Amino acid sequence: METLFWILHVIVAITVIALVLLQHGKGADMGAAFGSGSSGSLFGATGSANFLSRSTAIVATLFFLTSLGLAYFGLQQHKPTSVLDRTKVPATTTQPAAPAQVPGENGGSKARDIPQ
Repeated sequence: METLFWILHVIVAITVIALVLLQHGKGADMGAAFGSGSSGSLFGATGSANFLSRSTAIVATLFFLTSLGLAYFGLQQHKPTSVLDRTKVPATTTQPAAPAQVPGENGGSKARDIPQ
């Protein structure tokens, strides 16, 4: 099933590229406003959508749907784990070593210096 989605995704992607390249750009009639012809709408509405723009919208929707399908298949194969699960440190049963005493001090503790 995933292979079918990959094949469909590549075909739809190539179709989107072809349809976008076939369309007439909105700024192509810009030069007509400055004396090289006449343009009905320089910055205004361009009218209803034609066949190429509607088919581009449909194929782009198919592209997004196949992308979501491939993301779903990717999540099913590789279940995400928590960062804490990936960095678990094995528990040790030994107690930590006692801190070493500082040379020159009586017993290494200054607890008797604290006023009561």
